[in-house]
Amino acid sequence: MHQVDLSLTEITKVEGSAALDIRVRDGKIEECKFSIKEFKRFYTQAMAGKHYASLPQLLARICGTCSNAHLLCSIESCEKALGIQPSVQSQVLKDLTMSGLMIRDHALHLYLFALPDVYKRDSFLAFDENSAEEHQLLHDAFDIKAAGNYLATIVAGRSVHAINPTIGGFIKVPTADEVKEAVEKLKAIRPAVLRLIKVFEKCDFSLITQAMPVALVGQPFNFLRGAIKGFGDQAIPEEDYPKHLDHVVLPYSQASAYKFEGKLFIVGSLARLNLSQDTLHKNTKKDAKNALKLFPSQNIFHNNLAQAIEILHCLDSSIDTLEQTKFVKEPLIKPTKKSGVGMGVIEAPRGTLYHKVEIGEDGKVIKGKIVVPTGQNQISIETDLRARLTELLPQELDADALRFEMEKLIRAYDPCMSCAAHFLQVNWL
Repeated sequence: MHQVDLSLTEITKVEGSAALDIRVRDGKIEECKFSIKEFKRFYTQAMAGKHYASLPQLLARICGTCSNAHLLCSIESCEKALGIQPSVQSQVLKDLTMSGLMIRDHALHLYLFALPDVYKRDSFLAFDENSAEEHQLLHDAFDIKAAGNYLATIVAGRSVHAINPTIGGFIKVPTADEVKEAVEKLKAIRPAVLRLIKVFEKCDFSLITQAMPVALVGQPFNFLRGAIKGFGDQAIPEEDYPKHLDHVVLPYSQASAYKFEGKLFIVGSLARLNLSQDTLHKNTKKDAKNALKLFPSQNIFHNNLAQAIEILHCLDSSIDTLEQTKFVKEPLIKPTKKSGVGMGVIEAPRGTLYHKVEIGEDGKVIKGKIVVPTGQNQISIETDLRARLTELLPQELDADALRFEMEKLIRAYDPCMSCAAHFLQVNWL
């Protein structure tokens, strides 16, 4: 381990393509570079000249996993630019759309990407059907994902690339029968989610990150409204968020990186629970109380546990909302302005997502900007990989074991390289 050259060109069980290059000489780390390999996709350039009405569906195509997060963030930016105040029902439907996304997306990451690390399996499909515990987890995974998909489908029209949410409202609302079935499905998977929380509560993976948490914090716990918070009591309005982000060019990566007021920071489920666990649904706090004692936490692997707890919150809050709301078809709210600048800030599954749009008098987009969670986490991922490598060097691991430990840490962040690579302007050094 005094002389190591390791290049991971294909990192498994993550969204998109990334690479890691390690060079150790005489026991000292000379190079530890985490890079996002996917090339520029020119989404911000593609925004220019498009009519604003087509923008949300265009930007939803940034990602096939968290497309509904990009959709809602783009809608928010356009609505603010055009002076549209969403109705109360639209806000409720947006919350339900996000809950469906979180349930499905977190389940995808936790079961298919993270659990194989916990159970030392090559993949989720390699779980042992003869083991009662692993057999149960296999069925839990598909049940939870199905329930999240169903919730998103009845509310948003599709679980991916939704068609019901649009600028000014929703073109369709769920029927009473659909609501009833959704409640039944959500209640049915609650025991499975509690089992998932237990798995990650007991998991002993550990790496203490030095990054501070940053998230959109609201009351009650939600993913669409609030103020940006980090360490300390300062609450930053959504529209001021980009003023606190420092753009950093990593010449070996195809994505922009960021610091927050010059500091190392993380976004995502761990950050959200560190900053606002007290605002979770009361039933979530009751049944996940032992797991919540671990927060606030600087252990980056607790991001997995935080995601599991967020699934439970989304179940509990959605059940209440569905049981207490009678949905009626509403006309779309018309713009009060022809032009303007709007900014949308939401909490996507992987962290804080920012969209900005400038709309001209002719209704066409003049320019826009997008900042995604994985770009914001990129420096922290690399810093934590270096810290983990420092811990591992004295252990004299072979190349396969070292590769596994590096990948396991990257997966804990749940990065999405496809999202991160679309807006980059690289200044090659």
